Amino acid sequence: MTHDTSNDKTTIIIKRQGARPTESFDRDKLHKSIVAASLSARAPEGQADNIAYSVTNYVLEWLESRPEVTSHDLRVVATRHLRSHHPDAAYLYEQHRTTL
Repeated sequence: MTHDTSNDKTTIIIKRQGARPTESFDRDKLHKSIVAASLSARAPEGQADNIAYSVTNYVLEWLESRPEVTSHDLRVVATRHLRSHHPDAAYLYEQHRTTL
């Protein structure tokens, strides 16, 4: 699925409380990570993509008024919305560092 990013504002993501270099928000990176969590939770491919699209759009709306956010806050917001679509995928997404 392709996304029009022409209207995306650049939001800076602060990684690990500043211990790692900051980066610009990447909607495709978020989309792919939500798809991966959904597929790991055994969602069908099409459903995983639809869920990721919904979560990504929700996060984009949340980011509109924020010039910078922490990666932790971004993950919390994405997890909260993902949980409404697929609780198992949300758990895997939220716990990705402890499960790998």
